Amino acid sequence: MSLRQKIGQLMMIGFHGTRLSEKVQRMIVEDCVGGIILFGRNIGTPEEVLRLTSDLQTCAKTAGHPFPLLISIDQENGVVRRLGKGTTLFPGNRLLGAVDDEKVTRHIARATAEELKGLGINMNLAPVLDVNNNPQNPVIGVRSFGESVDGVIRHGLAFIEGHQAVGVVTTAKHFPGHGDTDVDSHLDLPTVPHGLKRLETVELRPFQEAIDAGVCCVMIAHVFFPAFEAEDKVPATLSHSVVTGLLREKMGFNGVVTTDCLEMDAVSKTIGTVEGALRALKAGVDVLMISHSHDLQEKAMERIAQAVESGELEEEVIDRSVRRILLLKERYLSWHSVSAAGKGVPDAVGASRHRELAKRAYARGVTLLKDDGILPLSRDTDCKILVVAVSGKNVSTPVEDPRYADYRLADAVRRYRPGARDIRVGMEPTKDEMKNVERHMQSADVVVFGTVNAHLHRQQAELVNRLSSFGKPVVVVAMRDPYDLTVIPNVSAYVAAYEYTLHALNAAVDIVFGK
Repeated sequence: MSLRQKIGQLMMIGFHGTRLSEKVQRMIVEDCVGGIILFGRNIGTPEEVLRLTSDLQTCAKTAGHPFPLLISIDQENGVVRRLGKGTTLFPGNRLLGAVDDEKVTRHIARATAEELKGLGINMNLAPVLDVNNNPQNPVIGVRSFGESVDGVIRHGLAFIEGHQAVGVVTTAKHFPGHGDTDVDSHLDLPTVPHGLKRLETVELRPFQEAIDAGVCCVMIAHVFFPAFEAEDKVPATLSHSVVTGLLREKMGFNGVVTTDCLEMDAVSKTIGTVEGALRALKAGVDVLMISHSHDLQEKAMERIAQAVESGELEEEVIDRSVRRILLLKERYLSWHSVSAAGKGVPDAVGASRHRELAKRAYARGVTLLKDDGILPLSRDTDCKILVVAVSGKNVSTPVEDPRYADYRLADAVRRYRPGARDIRVGMEPTKDEMKNVERHMQSADVVVFGTVNAHLHRQQAELVNRLSSFGKPVVVVAMRDPYDLTVIPNVSAYVAAYEYTLHALNAAVDIVFGK
């Protein structure tokens, strides 16, 4: 390989559209770009996804790549997913943590991997191994298996096993741990201030267990850890002390290390995406993820080449990373196993057995946390129900796809009570929205309220508490983090659904009506 081609193997690039563009084709052919990341913007029908991945691989094969492309995706399930119509909606990590049965997690992970592989996607940027030990965390929350270190380990390893059984690459993230932050690294640089002893017993343990179990890829977080990095405000992604000193030398990880997207604000608004890519390589990272801008992808490759040619970066650093990437590809990928669009979408994608598996998990995972004796609600049509929920298309973090954030609580209730009225409010309800809800409550007998992180959005909590003071039953379905009960303690009943997916809301409403 030429220097430019070796640098290309380190790149994990994203693009817009559901078809192979000329720019991406040129980068695969001329620059030997070795990795692609898909987002919701690239996802159409299963047939379209398979056509896209087949075209990408055909392009790489024709260009003489020694191994297929790594084609990755964030299919954590639950609130963070990319696949849509025609595929199975599987529960996310927090709901699986509530089920607390590793066999279920393993089966869900295996089924997810079967559908990914059937569509030509060979790398999942999952599982999340962060311990969600900070209820104020705006970005992890239900993406974590829970607050228990041991629980995260058990379910994280089960997830990895399920994927590896199918031959899909897993990625443990976000090392060294993004759980105890109150800032979203998409928007700023979080800091985890704990000392070494605490980090070793909590944040690092799931990653160490995953490494010992053979996980092949680790994603580094854009989070500052002063316990490991002496220079102020340096994210772990760019820290030689974290990537090489801690992850590789102390914890013994010899596999592939990837950045999170280098266009996230924690990097792009500090050192910058282009310089961040170079510094990540110097720190010991292998895969450089630039998910959106073609211009930044090109500039990053040029900057790295210039650094090698000027002597700023030793070419052996790039060679080591290329060897790790090619070894990973040799282990998991082959041209023989690449899915071809001409063969059609495999039966595993959207299979009835997968849908049934998911349905059973949803039924087991939703949790009744409080009932003052009002459940189940009457199915009597004379009982007037008002459904209040956060309006659709509100997402809590940039990693979520707004296409799936529809919060269809009213649809779930209308399976039992077709005449139920519904009102949508914002994530932070305005005074006018509050007055409108209160006006409609006058003629209702019961309110079913769908919250979304009301413990972080206090206007939601204020509205629920005002409704509870009317003396009528208020049933809350928490459509994301389960912590909302801490700020609305006087509600009549409270069910944690853990996610805003319709399957989770249906399972929660089944509890409300006593099914």
